[in-house]
Amino acid sequence: MTPSPQPPTEPTETHGHIGHPHASPEPSARPSDGHFAPHSGGRSDPYADPHADGISGGDAGGGPSDRSHGHGHGHGHGHGHGPAAPVSKHLRKVIAAVLIPFAAAVFVGMVVLWPGGAPGHERTGVGFDRQTQQGVVTALEQVDCKSVNAAQVPPAENPSGPEGAQARGRQTGECKKATVEVSSGPDKGRTFVEIVQPGAPRQLKDGQEVVVAYAPDAPRDLQYSVIDVNRKLPMALLAGIFAAAVVLVGRMRGLFALVALVVSFGVLTLFILPAILQGSNPLVVAVVGASAIMLIALYMCHGLTARTSVAVLGTLVSLLLIGLLGSGFIDWAFLSGNTDDNTGLIHGLYPDIDMSGLLLAGVIIGSLGVLDDVTVTQTSAVWELHHADPSMGPRALYRAAIRIGRDHIASVVNTLVLAYAGAALPLLLLFSIANSSMGSVANSELVAEEIVRTLVGSIGLVASVPVTTALAALVVSAARPGSPAAAPATGPVRGRGRRRKR
Repeated sequence: MTPSPQPPTEPTETHGHIGHPHASPEPSARPSDGHFAPHSGGRSDPYADPHADGISGGDAGGGPSDRSHGHGHGHGHGHGHGPAAPVSKHLRKVIAAVLIPFAAAVFVGMVVLWPGGAPGHERTGVGFDRQTQQGVVTALEQVDCKSVNAAQVPPAENPSGPEGAQARGRQTGECKKATVEVSSGPDKGRTFVEIVQPGAPRQLKDGQEVVVAYAPDAPRDLQYSVIDVNRKLPMALLAGIFAAAVVLVGRMRGLFALVALVVSFGVLTLFILPAILQGSNPLVVAVVGASAIMLIALYMCHGLTARTSVAVLGTLVSLLLIGLLGSGFIDWAFLSGNTDDNTGLIHGLYPDIDMSGLLLAGVIIGSLGVLDDVTVTQTSAVWELHHADPSMGPRALYRAAIRIGRDHIASVVNTLVLAYAGAALPLLLLFSIANSSMGSVANSELVAEEIVRTLVGSIGLVASVPVTTALAALVVSAARPGSPAAAPATGPVRGRGRRRKR
């Protein structure tokens, strides 16, 4: 918004700040505006987003009521970096009375359930439960497959089909003989030979870094084998690009978001996973861990404000709903949570783990990230609508914000469903190849798990919109004229450059 010109003799005038008698021709509007606080540090807009720049209240409202206050609240969001009191002292006490015991319970739960590390076990040598080292391909040569016995393949049931053609290709094709050197571990410097057949999905290159598996009980010549390639460099580069983009666009808030991301992974790897392996109830561990992640991430990214507290309350209510629905439908549909090789290996190594509880824990943790986005967005929408038109009551705020929420619901639910479908795309392709009906596909436990996971999470997301919007509308509209949030400003007003400081 372009501020109105000021007289040359008053270069630091603040464009119609309500704290000055000349700024508003309607004194009766001051108590209901709710845009003032005691001026100890030049901060005047407790409803402004503490991290938002350049959003003008006059432009956001666009109505006559905005223009009647001096210059349309030209100071709107231009200086909203300092801590603000967005609601009355009484409501802040109510919010604190709910959240402080909840945060204390989460802390106590983490202390009681803290595992102290994952339990040890004897490696089975199956799947991910293998000893691995790093290696590098030092030499690569073309050899005849027959000379290295690669032609000894099982006969295909249908020689004229794809399997028969693949078998003939192995018998007549050129294989690669790779010499691999172990570059880590006690056998560093040791070399072994890996034969790569022409139809193998993973082809090796000279100088390529690989991951090798070690089988101590096998014959010496067969103890090492290549199981994967080393992708650490491209993955690290991609992570660096992501972090740079977040900080470049989000600035300090983006930096705090990255710190919160690291903390979230820390809670996941240091508390949730080891506690489940130690035998704790997966559902209880997931609820405590997800609550800790929610509190740390939201307050770290968005500040210790009433606005953030409302988002936390909305997220908490939605998580409870997801937990109840997930528990009921997982039991009703008889979902065991043991549907593939990885879950089977976990159950074999740790038979005391409740696999259905582990499935429910995954639903709760998986829904948390999207819930944070929805609740924060809805809370911010209500706050900004109230700032644009302080005369709006809780019902009007709810009706306006829920229209935003409906658009959000449509996009988020579609995103969630497509995300799960994309992750299960190979499985869906197999069912399509088998010409299975949609009923039989949905009835299989492997697909039913994803359906329950998707629908339960989506119901929680849909419910979070009206719940969070209603809470935010009630809280932001409840500032009383006698509260600190509605006290007229009497101190001197500072210039824009000063107000932009944190």
